[in-house]
Amino acid sequence: MNLFLLNVTVHVLTAMLWVGGMMFLSVVVVPAMRHMEPPQRARLFSVVGRRFRWVGWASIGLLIVTGLINLHYHGVGWAQLTSSDFWHTTFGFRLAVKGMLVGAMLILSALHDFVLGPGASARSAEGAQRPAGRRLASWLARANLVLGILVIAVAVELAR
Repeated sequence: MNLFLLNVTVHVLTAMLWVGGMMFLSVVVVPAMRHMEPPQRARLFSVVGRRFRWVGWASIGLLIVTGLINLHYHGVGWAQLTSSDFWHTTFGFRLAVKGMLVGAMLILSALHDFVLGPGASARSAEGAQRPAGRRLASWLARANLVLGILVIAVAVELAR
């Protein structure tokens, strides 16, 4: 396997881990925990959330590195990225859309992982009923999953 194919494989597997992990949490873990008592559910979700936070941010770092390497293999260098002509091409436009979606995911992930999520978990563990912060954290996670699916769709278009 050549280095380009290895890099693309790592990029795709890492995207699967990050977006697939978000999907697993929302489709399997959250519904499975609904029958638990609130303090037990809060503790478990806190542990799972902290563990996935590490996986998610490591994935983000690896996706950025492998994505930049993929651009290099596509012949896109600093000169193209700083040229307005590049961004008016189909590839450049799709790359810009992907970049904006990824940027939005980074912002939502940071808000969810470092602001709303930990605060909501702490209040849930104290016995608070459905705090607004927990609801907002839940919606941010769902929005991030949708953005992740859109990133994958744009990435497929880029690869074509």
